[in-house]
Amino acid sequence: MSQTEWEGQFRAVYDRSVEAWNQGKRRPPEVVPPSDHAFLASIGCSAQELFDFVEDGQSFGEPDFETVLAVQSIRREYFLKEMHGRSSGQVGSSAALPAKDAAMEGIPWLPRIIAKARLKLRGEMPPEIMYGCGGDRAFLKRVHMTIPQFLKSVRDAGSDDRKIMEAVKRWSRV
Repeated sequence: MSQTEWEGQFRAVYDRSVEAWNQGKRRPPEVVPPSDHAFLASIGCSAQELFDFVEDGQSFGEPDFETVLAVQSIRREYFLKEMHGRSSGQVGSSAALPAKDAAMEGIPWLPRIIAKARLKLRGEMPPEIMYGCGGDRAFLKRVHMTIPQFLKSVRDAGSDDRKIMEAVKRWSRV
């Protein structure tokens, strides 16, 4: 499927989900119906992840569709190239995430968002956790990064937390 084709189909699924939300539907299967799950899986996205983006977008005004598309584009590329289009079959544990007040080089939230970004890239997000949640967005605003920029930094750094720290410092001008 070409870039244009999947983006157009993703936009249609997103718009249907927003419409369902605006009609008062508030549960993931009502907002993202099972008929869209196979397409989402083909691009490395779960119905829960799309639901979370729609819920926050409609409830808090962010993230907007362009941000959601950019995040999904990074995830899709990772899914297809690094994971060869196959799910790991694993789901991370929210209990295993660093605490919200955990810090790296004095920067609170950084260890947590790194772990969440890695789970997002691998498609292993626990259903009760969202990459790009309000806490992530507040952190990223403080360091002058966007949700997709941070995800790219984590992708590019691999397992090297030092490189992620360098990217955060570069963006935040620390």
